[in-house]
Amino acid sequence: MKVPSSAVCASKSTAHAVSERVIPIISQALGNLSVPVLSSTDPAMADPNLKDGLNRPLRDLRISVTDRCNFRCSYCMPKEIFNSDYVYLPQSALLSFEEITRTAQSFIALGVEKIRLTGGEPLLRKNLEVLIHQLSGLQTLSGHALDITLTTNGSLLARKAQSLKDAGLKRVTVSLDGLDDAVFKSMNDVDFPVSDVLDGIAAAQAAGLGPIKVNMVVKKGTNEQEVLPMARYFRGKGIALRFIEYMDVGATNGWRMNEVMPSADVLQLLQTELALAPLAPSQTGETAERWGYLDAHGHHDASLGEVGFISSVTKAFCSDCNRARLTTEGQLYLCLFASQGYDLKPLIRSNSEPEALTHAIAAIWSQRTERYSEVRQQVLVESDQATDPGHALKRKVEMSYIGG
Repeated sequence: MKVPSSAVCASKSTAHAVSERVIPIISQALGNLSVPVLSSTDPAMADPNLKDGLNRPLRDLRISVTDRCNFRCSYCMPKEIFNSDYVYLPQSALLSFEEITRTAQSFIALGVEKIRLTGGEPLLRKNLEVLIHQLSGLQTLSGHALDITLTTNGSLLARKAQSLKDAGLKRVTVSLDGLDDAVFKSMNDVDFPVSDVLDGIAAAQAAGLGPIKVNMVVKKGTNEQEVLPMARYFRGKGIALRFIEYMDVGATNGWRMNEVMPSADVLQLLQTELALAPLAPSQTGETAERWGYLDAHGHHDASLGEVGFISSVTKAFCSDCNRARLTTEGQLYLCLFASQGYDLKPLIRSNSEPEALTHAIAAIWSQRTERYSEVRQQVLVESDQATDPGHALKRKVEMSYIGG
């Protein structure tokens, strides 16, 4: 397939200047762990049934394609920290599309079936459609097409939706924290309007990038009043609206437990107006608890869409987490809340046989025991995190670096 010319062209429209303004950040890596080595007789070598130390398979790979973002959301990249003094990674440090694709092949050999492209804001990566086209040519071990999806803030989606679809992207997840312009602009902190994000969602639907998911981070005291308006708006549009508890990602967002609105409270608020019923998980390792809308007769109506709850703080789902994260410079992290990663770039850029990288990944995953969210609550109680932001939890890599 020929990648459309729109894949390599960027609009210079003044009207969208804010959406293309890039605010650089520094590498947030906090140090590397040593890459373990497997012996040639180790059963984990290139095993498609590979399990980690807690018996969890490797099925989902999140790939950050850029360390840049054009939003300054307070819960992810607060402007006070990520300002003009930060220096972003040089181009030479970023994995090329060919390197990313080769690395993806190693992960697929170990059982990965889904790849999610993240950032920063992934649509800021020039010619991203070229990478998507390369990844779309890969197949899972069972011979099925790779599930390729992308998470975006939606700022560039209206103009890029069709070219992304043409390149092979399956679907998108869009971050949107409210429908009220004042609230949304306050949270993205770059004065970006809600209407442009909604235009991007509409363009994605028209291009066939579905089913679409919309993620709303709910921060108590900031945007909980947007929960019901968001549900009203997306109900009946065939979109899954997911409410995410405000999480202690990274070390710069000033997270406090008393700013978390538990998913149970969000559900209770929704049920004051909307009839909902729980749905079964769509797949093993799914992060969201799904709820469907009921029609006037009390029956589930899939055409109305659904809501979901991602409750990392109050209801951890570490026990079946099957996700690995690869940063834009080749660092492998085993948890969203990790402090250290494994530098795969030397192997990726070496002249070694491809199996060497696959074996290294297998060795890393087979020793994985991370379950941060399951142990968080005890640590928070001991450190009185509800009132003290300087809690005892170790410093973590920033989400803008590792990808959400």
